[in-house]
Amino acid sequence: MLFVKTALIFAGLLLEYATVGELASLCQIRGSPEFPVLSKEGDVIIGGAFSIHSKISPPSLFFTERPAAYKCTNINLREFRFAQTMIFAIEEINKNKDLLPNITVGYRIYDNCASTLSSMRAVMALMNGDELTLGNSCSGQSAVHAIIGESESSSTIVLSRTAGPFQIPVISHSATCECLSNRKEYPSFFRTIVSDLYQSRALAQLVKRFGWNWVGAVNSDNDYGNNGMAIFLSAAKEEGICVEYTEKFDRAETEKLVKVIEVMKKSTARVIVGFLSHVEMNNLLELLSLHNITGRQFIGVEAWITADSLVTPTSFSVLGGALGFAVQKTNISGLEDFLVRDFWKTTLQCHDTTSEKVLKTCKENLDFVGLKGHDDDLEKLRYPSNIYKAIYAVAHSIHTIMKCSGGQGCNKAVNIKPWEVVEALKHVNFTMKNGENVWFDQTGAAVNRYELVNWQLGSDGSFQFKPVGYYDASLPSDQRFYLNTEAIIWPGGGKELPNSVCSESCRPGTHKVLQRGRPVCCFDCIPCAAGEFSNTTDANDCKKCPKAYWSNQRRDACLPKNIEFLSFNEVMGKILVIFSMFGLLLTLIVAILYLINKDTPLVKANNSELSFLLLFSLSLCFLCSLTFIGKPTEWSCKLRHTAFGITFVLCISCILGKTIVVLMAFKATLPGNDMMKWFGPAQQRLTVLFFTFIQVIICILWIMINPPVPYKNMNYYIERIILECALGSPVGFWAVLGYIGLLALLCFVIAFLARKLPDSFNEAKHITFSMLIFCAVWLTFIPAYVSSPGNLTVVVEIFAILASSYGILFCIFAPKCYILVLKPELNTRKHLLGKTR
Repeated sequence: MLFVKTALIFAGLLLEYATVGELASLCQIRGSPEFPVLSKEGDVIIGGAFSIHSKISPPSLFFTERPAAYKCTNINLREFRFAQTMIFAIEEINKNKDLLPNITVGYRIYDNCASTLSSMRAVMALMNGDELTLGNSCSGQSAVHAIIGESESSSTIVLSRTAGPFQIPVISHSATCECLSNRKEYPSFFRTIVSDLYQSRALAQLVKRFGWNWVGAVNSDNDYGNNGMAIFLSAAKEEGICVEYTEKFDRAETEKLVKVIEVMKKSTARVIVGFLSHVEMNNLLELLSLHNITGRQFIGVEAWITADSLVTPTSFSVLGGALGFAVQKTNISGLEDFLVRDFWKTTLQCHDTTSEKVLKTCKENLDFVGLKGHDDDLEKLRYPSNIYKAIYAVAHSIHTIMKCSGGQGCNKAVNIKPWEVVEALKHVNFTMKNGENVWFDQTGAAVNRYELVNWQLGSDGSFQFKPVGYYDASLPSDQRFYLNTEAIIWPGGGKELPNSVCSESCRPGTHKVLQRGRPVCCFDCIPCAAGEFSNTTDANDCKKCPKAYWSNQRRDACLPKNIEFLSFNEVMGKILVIFSMFGLLLTLIVAILYLINKDTPLVKANNSELSFLLLFSLSLCFLCSLTFIGKPTEWSCKLRHTAFGITFVLCISCILGKTIVVLMAFKATLPGNDMMKWFGPAQQRLTVLFFTFIQVIICILWIMINPPVPYKNMNYYIERIILECALGSPVGFWAVLGYIGLLALLCFVIAFLARKLPDSFNEAKHITFSMLIFCAVWLTFIPAYVSSPGNLTVVVEIFAILASSYGILFCIFAPKCYILVLKPELNTRKHLLGKTR
């Protein structure tokens, strides 16, 4: 069977070539010519190609006969209005005495049925005409001088690529694909609409303006959708917008469309950018309504956002609140009357004509007649102004080529060549009746601006495309976008801005950590670490607080660090003050007791003068501990260390004097020994004064060279500052401490040597024990002082002062006080002498 079909086809081709050979002298069309849907003859012919029908049905192929013509169904009212507007503009020019005054402009309008295949047939017909034969040469004039169309970018690309080699100008009213801006590939293409380059960027800016960083994207799988979506995705990336999914489908791919619906169902993005042609959007809308997918915020493009055919009660539940860019609406005087009445009276008189051509058109397009008197869509028409400008641009170009003038008319002898029209269009510049200036830039596009429209329900229940802003590509980049957010109605009819983010914004005090394997808009909010802060939303990192500051609990600001020092108000300070005052009180009690019993043998025997001086120095030691408590200042830092050093040296000097007195007293009892006369009261006073003076000199040098000063210590604790007294010169501090230790050691050695003296002189034992405690305390103090952090250093130093002071007070004076208070009978000279014997 297949062999028979192949043989029949081959035989048919041989017959056709034989026929061609016989008519080789004639140029003729192969196959049947395409006839225009609407046409009018004239001196100048302008072609038009529109998708007047939106569906095409291919014929059955049997391979045994010539295929039948394609059948077009589903009339597209919007595209039909485009064809009407083209006729209106041409008829208006024909009546104009200033533009092409003695020239009649005709038209040939073809229906491509929203198919690129039909677009190819239409452009071939526009170039060739519909004559079967045309003389002996096939290199004659094209049937039209310019072509208006098409509405979709893919069909326009087919039109431009086909007509381009013949330099026939193509002017589109709505093909926005940025790919058509390439003058090398499309040198004769022009358009009265701005390129998608601006629309795609404007879409990204619109999404960014409302804070949506998590969106879905759907586009037509054609040049228009793919190029526009590529620009949008690039612009969205620059704006920090993440796209959860990018799906595309062709109008003939039902399976892909079902997949798109499934992706939308599972998606978490509440905003969908639809870069779709009118037909694809209609197909998508049908399935969205069928699956009851509502509550999404659609962002549309000029191809469908103002398409009146998409608006139905069912579709509004899906697209209500949609935002998108549309061609700016322009009122053209007389157009509405022509569309509703004059067109049917002058161009398509289906009931009042005897013209076979008109009757044939009416018979082949019965659905046209059903549109007669229809005016519901007139208020929403936007593209007719672009077609109107395109027709006038061609007319002005031809007016220049034919050297027309108001008085003499146009030179009809001029043979208009298509490339001349192309060159004239590049330089055309004229003003419309409404004051709008029309010209083409270097890419062949007319500078235009988009209107931002919002799908809303009017107060009367009608559907409206309400303007809520605009985008003007001719203005500076910072002035292009205007938006009136208060006028927008969002999906569901509310005024509350919908939210579409992958992750909620991170509040101040946290920072973003990206989720592994997901886009940058998906992140977790992690609180800033201690000492760090973030005072902005969606911070990428936390900043460290300055050295003297610390983060608050919310981690959104840095506050000055708490300054700590050993104060009188805190518990530790109060305890130390109590111990100091108690030590001072005990010292005063002992002094009073000694004063009361100053003439008793016990007090006299223990050198009362040095005892009182020792008690005075001990009271100063207890008091000097108080200088270490409170806020360190420049003077308090100098006072605390010098007072500590001098009072303790005075104390140790007194003890050393008492020890020497004890030793000398024992030696003086030996026969022939008169040592006591060399160490009398005057020498004792000088000894104490001498040892104390040395410490005073050390302290003066320390203060003059490098004194202790207040210092904010930030090394021990990162969250707070320890205000302490820096030593200034460590040498000075350790010299003061070392000198005290040297005197204490000397005193201990002398007292240790005198420990075996007779019982009457057992004060040497008490001094030995007190110095043992003193040395033990201060030897323990050194490692504790070095290793203690913060104000514990001060606490350790105060503890050492108090412990050593209490040790001296109790070891030296407690036994005497015991006798004076509890055993007064032992406080007699006889008892002391008796013990000696």
